[in-house]
Amino acid sequence: MTGEGSKRDRLRGALQRGRDKWADLRPRLISGAVLVVLGLVLLLSAGLWLRFGVAAVIGLMMWELARLTGWRHPEFHSPRHPVLIGVLSGLVMLAMLVLPGDWPMALVLVPMIAGWHGTHEHERPAYLLFTLAILGAGYGLVVIREAMGLPTLFWIVGTVVASDVLGYFVGRKLGGARFWPAISPKKTWSGTIAGWVGALVLAGALWISGLAGWQVVIVGPLLALAGQFGDIAESWLKRRVGAKDSSDLIPGHGGAMDRFDAMAGALLLALALLMANLLPVIGG
Repeated sequence: MTGEGSKRDRLRGALQRGRDKWADLRPRLISGAVLVVLGLVLLLSAGLWLRFGVAAVIGLMMWELARLTGWRHPEFHSPRHPVLIGVLSGLVMLAMLVLPGDWPMALVLVPMIAGWHGTHEHERPAYLLFTLAILGAGYGLVVIREAMGLPTLFWIVGTVVASDVLGYFVGRKLGGARFWPAISPKKTWSGTIAGWVGALVLAGALWISGLAGWQVVIVGPLLALAGQFGDIAESWLKRRVGAKDSSDLIPGHGGAMDRFDAMAGALLLALALLMANLLPVIGG
């Protein structure tokens, strides 16, 4: 009887661990569906509506960044500082996207300087780097949308989504060795490679269908890798400050930074490739 009881206990334990592994799937799916709709509305918009939407997302991400990096500051006892940084950053993003010429790029210094005092001294380098990355990604989204067209932007977004979805399900299902356990303990090699495969399959389909040149097969997995490193970079920051999520804005997903960290990494690489005239055009 004791042996049978132990077997039942082990079976119940295994079933419970299986349920726990997928416990966040339902809220992730619901929130993910809402995000897909909002994302499509944003990507399909143009002109000022696109700029306002991007500025709002950037403002939310900067609000979260200010909260994360100011966590131990002795004067950080109210939410006013992160809110001000978020609003200021959103306005700066809007100005960078609306004002003519190259000089508005210098406005990125405004949230960097404004957030310096409210950021813990140990986290100031991270705050500066993440500010550059977040605003650069927002700028890159609009530039790519208008310079390369909607299909190219959809390909970049689709690459990140495919990599993220496949990485999540394959990583949860197969498990295995951790990709970078010291920084991102949940990310596995199986999920990481699955993300590359997803990006390669999408790129291959575009090439075979004649919608893109062969270069897309090389750039696609690189965009997936850049997205994964965007995710890892945010995981590194959260581990430094002892935070599980950047915020609790999105059920099952955490905050805006948690949801768009990979997208930011891919957009930064895409912007760099665009500037070097190496970003493939989809459907062109």
